[in-house]
Amino acid sequence: MTPPAARRILGRLQVAAMLVAVLAPLAWMVLSSFKVSRDVMALPPRLIFTPTLDNYRELFLRTDFLHNTWNSLVVALGATLLGLVLGAPAAFAIAWHRTTWPATLTLFARMAPGTLFLLPWFILFSQVDLVGTYTVLILTHGAITVPVALWTLLPYFDALPRALIESAQMDGCRPHAILGRIALPLVAPGLVVAAILCFVFTWNYFLFALALSGFDTKTAIVASFNFIGEGVTNWGALMAAATMIALPPLVLALLVQRHLVSGLSSGAVKG
Repeated sequence: MTPPAARRILGRLQVAAMLVAVLAPLAWMVLSSFKVSRDVMALPPRLIFTPTLDNYRELFLRTDFLHNTWNSLVVALGATLLGLVLGAPAAFAIAWHRTTWPATLTLFARMAPGTLFLLPWFILFSQVDLVGTYTVLILTHGAITVPVALWTLLPYFDALPRALIESAQMDGCRPHAILGRIALPLVAPGLVVAAILCFVFTWNYFLFALALSGFDTKTAIVASFNFIGEGVTNWGALMAAATMIALPPLVLALLVQRHLVSGLSSGAVKG
């Protein structure tokens, strides 16, 4: 076997292994959502079973899951918008002035455990009666979306020709006009990538919504844990909830996959 052929086979095996590692848990989750609880926990796993829709009936008829999903959508979109509004100008300023410490500071904030912020935030927002509102959930999830947006957009702004920005300054263009009329249109693929990442990270985040949401603002991922009780878990309904929670980010990624791939590729190379 020639070395090029061996490399092709090895590459295909690596891709196949990655697909199995990614798709097997998803397939198990979807299949389990159509099983009764005893079949979900059966060992070895039962690949041949009688499908049932009882888990989805229980999810939608016995819980307010649609309203919880709406709450997740409001929080995810609001936090994504907040991350872009704050992260894009910050990334542009850091790239232009070549100052790295603000970006490093936001990275430390993103890497810190959520419990580090939770108690101070709960005390602070309790004092102003914001606990249980969309506002507190969007603001706190900004701790996730702002660093993600900043670090995603930073390579794009770094790649912009400095002569382009300097010529705009010489023509009397103000900083906010340079950002809005010149820089942001040129980094549009990066904005798409940043928006998708911010949305997915916020949609799947559990801790802040668990502690700071109210009955009317409970998100879908928090509501799904109602199926976990003391000593007993409704695994079938929990898998149905997990399947429904996973659908919006998956559909979003499929709809914009072309822009996502091109955005990631263009941001990986500094021009």
